[in-house]
Amino acid sequence: MELLKNTAIDFIGKRKISFLISAIITIIGIIGVVQIARNAANMGIDFSGGTSVQLSFQQPVPLDQARALLGRSGIPEAQLQEIADGNRLLIKVGKARHETANLAEQITGAFQKEFPQNAFVVESSTEIGPAIGDKLKGDTLKAIGFVMLGIVGYIAWRFDTRFGIGAIVATLHDILAMVALFFVLDKEINLLFVTAILTIAGYSLTDTVVVFDRIRENMQRNLDQPLAEIFNFSINEVLPRTVITSLTTFLAAASLLLFGGEVIHDFALALVTGVVIATYSSIFIAAPIVAELERRMGSALPTRGR
Repeated sequence: MELLKNTAIDFIGKRKISFLISAIITIIGIIGVVQIARNAANMGIDFSGGTSVQLSFQQPVPLDQARALLGRSGIPEAQLQEIADGNRLLIKVGKARHETANLAEQITGAFQKEFPQNAFVVESSTEIGPAIGDKLKGDTLKAIGFVMLGIVGYIAWRFDTRFGIGAIVATLHDILAMVALFFVLDKEINLLFVTAILTIAGYSLTDTVVVFDRIRENMQRNLDQPLAEIFNFSINEVLPRTVITSLTTFLAAASLLLFGGEVIHDFALALVTGVVIATYSSIFIAAPIVAELERRMGSALPTRGR
């Protein structure tokens, strides 16, 4: 099955436009990373520390009433999230915003007093200290760093150092693009978001390797053909496969976004956008970066590897 056939798109010729678009996205992503490092973004309690309580009521509780109740109870900075399925209410309070001990008990006590006729069950209650949050943030940065090093090493071993540079630039672009999206939309940065980032990094690498494999094969067969033509021909050859693979993955992630519920909504959003970004970067960033390096260095690529 092919949605696209016999395409002849000049991807390499459009690299300046794609580089400009990606540069803007990357700058926003870098700003987001700086804000995350400063804890100035919308940090989840996984990283900032705090208390999270999820309550399931017999009857719905309007958010405005719940927010007013918590304000009267001395917790005006609480973040509330309504989960329609099962009349659930998720309440989060950052440690930096509230230092009261036994905060979960204070929250549940306030609801028991205000809504005595509306019984509820505490489905989950989590408290994370700021020291643990800082450690999780540091471990997360290390994990992403090791992933980047692994990608560079693998691509450089299988193809060539210049291919490794293209892969790392594309993967960093994908990560920063996802950070930019969540920062602009003021979405919560938590461990689920980090999981989505690492998942998309792996997906992006797989997509990039497919493109690089075809480029290498065509370079071996067409030694006298201009590099730009080889790169464009190779990308157009794998484009139908890339579109089908990305589309099926996108539909699976979109189903999680639409039907997975509030708990995994942001995670599914990161997956959906990540698939689109990874597909774009493997075509418009990774291969053009390698082509640009080859043009400037003016030498044929070694063909070692498998």
